[in-house]
Amino acid sequence: YGSIPLIYTSSNRKERLRAYVHSYLREEVQAEALVKDLPSFIRFLKIAGLLHAQELSLSSIARDAGVKRSTVQNYFSILEDTLLAHHLYPHEAGIRVKEKKHPKFYWIDPGLVRALKEEWGPIHATDRGPLFEGVVFTTLKAYQSYANAFDEIYYWSTPSLEVDFLIKKDSEFHAIEVKSSSRVRKEDFDGLRAIADMKKVKKRILVYPEVDIQKTEDG
Repeated sequence: YGSIPLIYTSSNRKERLRAYVHSYLREEVQAEALVKDLPSFIRFLKIAGLLHAQELSLSSIARDAGVKRSTVQNYFSILEDTLLAHHLYPHEAGIRVKEKKHPKFYWIDPGLVRALKEEWGPIHATDRGPLFEGVVFTTLKAYQSYANAFDEIYYWSTPSLEVDFLIKKDSEFHAIEVKSSSRVRKEDFDGLRAIADMKKVKKRILVYPEVDIQKTEDG
């Protein structure tokens, strides 16, 4: 059900979360006249619930939602302006490989993602990765805001490799890869090892949901 305080402290989290989503549509969007076609926006929201922690292709989303590309772009801007979602932009590391250029999209809370998808039971294995990655991203954004701990946050990706987050502080980077499994495999480090050739990468970190801290032979 996520960690939004209003939801987290509720005795009926499921119903409160549902009401939260509907209140957003009624009070934020409709009352402020942010969109002209509310039914189209509601269709878009259901699609956007499937895009958590994914790269965005606006043209494909527009086709699925049955609206113009410019309309979809405006809808995503509304989510970001109302502080319900963030975009994460790619960093061009210049390692002589083809790098992706589309932004990634994150809702601010995993409870919102599940509410939009109307999923209330146990978390499916295929959903654990994006949900956990989103929790780490939101934590990083909060840490950046409250502690001014770093300057910018990006992701890095090629057609075959990815590092979930690149944290920039001054001219140095920390590379962070997120895995939701409680067991770490050798191939989970492929992206972190590939980006070692990038200049000024100070640390490479893999985050997974266990308490023990380990270091590999190559740091």
